[in-house]
Amino acid sequence: MKLDAKIYVAGHRGLVGSALVKTLQSKGYNNIIVRTHTELDLIDSRAVATFFEEQKPDYVFLAAAKVGGIVANNTYRAEFIYDNLMIQNNVVHQSYLNGVKKLMFLGSTCIYPKACPQPMKEDYLLTDVLEYTNEPYAIAKIAGIKLCESYNLQYGTNFISVMPTNLYGPNDNFDLEKSHVLPALIRKIHLGKALEENNWKVINEDLNRLPIEKISGTASKETKQAILKKYGIDLIGEGKVSVEIWGSGRPRREFLWSEDMADACVFLIENRDFSDTYDKGVGEIRNTHINIGTGSDISIAELARLIQELIGFKGDFVFNTDKPDGTMEKRTDVTKLNQLGWKHRVDIAEGLSLMYDYYLN
Repeated sequence: MKLDAKIYVAGHRGLVGSALVKTLQSKGYNNIIVRTHTELDLIDSRAVATFFEEQKPDYVFLAAAKVGGIVANNTYRAEFIYDNLMIQNNVVHQSYLNGVKKLMFLGSTCIYPKACPQPMKEDYLLTDVLEYTNEPYAIAKIAGIKLCESYNLQYGTNFISVMPTNLYGPNDNFDLEKSHVLPALIRKIHLGKALEENNWKVINEDLNRLPIEKISGTASKETKQAILKKYGIDLIGEGKVSVEIWGSGRPRREFLWSEDMADACVFLIENRDFSDTYDKGVGEIRNTHINIGTGSDISIAELARLIQELIGFKGDFVFNTDKPDGTMEKRTDVTKLNQLGWKHRVDIAEGLSLMYDYYLN
């Protein structure tokens, strides 16, 4: 890509999109187009068509999506499939109609079967049933892969699909009602340490910055203690605090620093094409997507202990086995990505330290 190429990053305010914008800017790209949801609703087909006709981007990163944790995915099933299908259908189709040189579609490793062999290879797509709690979201992302493949095969477009593993990093969501496991644990353990030290100044600052169910640091001490307890941060004795973790703690997850993910995406769009994503000697072209990850994982219990050590929390963890574990193991096979020339740099210990510094600041 030329440094003055017109690059549209859809979803620039999210964890993925913001990392992409930062990486592109750091590499000297100076013609990046972004739109907020208010400025451009990607579910609106006419609005998306008008945007592409007027802007004519050369390259597109499709990072916009409706995302959430287990509860949100399982509760808002219709929204997760409808919104995501509409977003990707509109952006991919208009990219084709308006001659976009290259598009990158970002999905998720939840596309793989619930009982997928480990590590998860690209070839395992559509070989078994999906995890029930996020099935609608996964089906939408699978449709996005097939949409890109189909446009490439029929129309000769150059659309690449990448499936990042669990991401964390700047602009992550720390809302305890909606966040993913890693940022939720960081915030809960941070608040747990403050509670065990009776440090209400830290708790008040945290709640003022990000209220929980509209309860801020200005609420009464009893109200604040009650909302913390509701979200599993419980004072169980003098200076003794427990932090609840959903599930058994046994599920294993792979985590990738978001800026590593962005670096991989920019590397691929700069250096690789759709034709590099499949074996030329095979008649049927399938599974052209690329896993993006580290290839290593950690249990939720181990993750919690790493964060506990980092933050200095002395309390206990309570594993609520009435809550769902989700898929027990989700580790990507990153052989294809490595063969294409990219490998991650930030390991989980360094990433957690960076993440906690970001949260504090």
